[in-house]
This record gives sequence, C-alpha cells and structure tokens, in this order.
Amino acid sequence: MSGAVLASFSGVSKRYGERQVLADFSLAVHAGEVVGLLGPNGAGKTTALRVLCGLTPPDQGHAEIAGQDVQRQPIEARKNLGYVPDGAPLYSNLTTAEHLTLVGRLHGLTDQEMASASDRLMSGLELQERRDDPVGTFSRGMRQKVALACALLHKPRLLVLDEPLTGLDTSTAMVMKALMRGWGDRGGAVLVTSHLLEVVERICDRMAILARGRMLACGSFDELRAQAGGGSTLDEVFRSLTHSEDPTQAALRILGG
Repeated sequence: MSGAVLASFSGVSKRYGERQVLADFSLAVHAGEVVGLLGPNGAGKTTALRVLCGLTPPDQGHAEIAGQDVQRQPIEARKNLGYVPDGAPLYSNLTTAEHLTLVGRLHGLTDQEMASASDRLMSGLELQERRDDPVGTFSRGMRQKVALACALLHKPRLLVLDEPLTGLDTSTAMVMKALMRGWGDRGGAVLVTSHLLEVVERICDRMAILARGRMLACGSFDELRAQAGGGSTLDEVFRSLTHSEDPTQAALRILGG
C-alpha cells in the first residue's frame, strides 16, 4: 500500500479475567483503503476498535491513529478519528442539532463551520425534520444516523464503524455503503466491522479475519480465497478459514431434520 498509515495495531493483546480477547493483534490501515474486520461473535472485533479509539487500554502492544499513540497522545489522535460504536450511544435528552453543536465545539469548529457541516449532514442523512427532537424519541436507525453525522462533522481522516448498517432503512444503508467506499476513494480510510459479508466483499479493499482474538488471515478477497483453498463467495471463504459449521446443516440440526 502506498498511502500513509492512518490506523495501526502493533502486537495488541487484551485479556478480561481468564478470557483472552485479543492476542498479539497487528494490522495497518492505509489512506485510500476500506478494511473490513470480520469474525464470529466474541472474536475480539469490538475490543480491537475500542483499543484503537483509546477507550480500552491494551495489556500489551499499542495502537496509533495517523502516527499518534492513542494512549499517550489521545487528543491529537482523536482529531483524525470519526467513530460510530455499535448501538449508537447518545444523550437521550439532547436534540440532533444539540449533538452536532456539542461535537463541533469539542473539535474546536467555528460557528460557521458547525452550521455549514451540520446542515450538509442533516440534509444528506434526512435528519432535517428531526433536528429539534430529542434523540431519546428516535428509532435505532435514526439514532445511528445521528451518530454518523457526529462522526463525520469534523471531516476526520479515519472512520471507525462498528456494525454501521444495523437498523438502517434500505435507502440510508445504500448511502452508508457508498459513503464508506467514497471515503476511501477520496484519500481517507475506513475500518469497519459487519456481519453482512456480501456488503464487506463489495466495498472493502482488504479484510482481516479474527477468531478467539487471533488474526487468522488478512488480504483481498482473492488472497483470502487462496489461503482458504477456494470458495466462490466471501461467506464460503469465511466459513473455511474460521471452520464454521455449514449453515444448512446448522439449520437442519436446529429444526431436528
């Protein structure tokens, strides 16, 4: 990759009690890339994102955003970060506009910059009619859109998205997919987790597959297919690399067939 490294994990390990969540995890995401972080439930994906965003300190190793250590230089690192966690945790009593104002002030935007960016984002995400409503009255999908607007407000170089399509209507999901691909094409970088493998296959340049906190494979779809020894879809490659049960057999077992 020729672009600058905008996100990196170097030998990151994390344990909760007896459970090893991440084990010597290393990954670099370059400018111009969209990278998917994949794995079964409990693989360590969300923990990896939290380490990168400086929310969870690693037991070993370190993570950087645009060359800034997220633990030692958190303020500088987060200037380049837009993060949307799974579930879009927001302040229920604040309105859409108030959330954007709060985030804009935290990032040091001027009133003019905040107004311009807020109007553009609310229009693009169809939030204008709900700009003055408390987000506690919103559906999950609407809250997700507010969280995304907050993440994009200061035009970060790196987007970190944890299951960003959950709860979105079809139209907004299509916008989100185009946005992720466009962010990379314009020189930014995206690190995204998703269980929608067909979406990941379509928009990601590379994919890193985790299981039990360890990296199993990383590369383009063709590279992963070669490591798996074949497979016509990412779903088949993923099942091969993670040794997952065939879904048809799992369904028959559940149904008692």
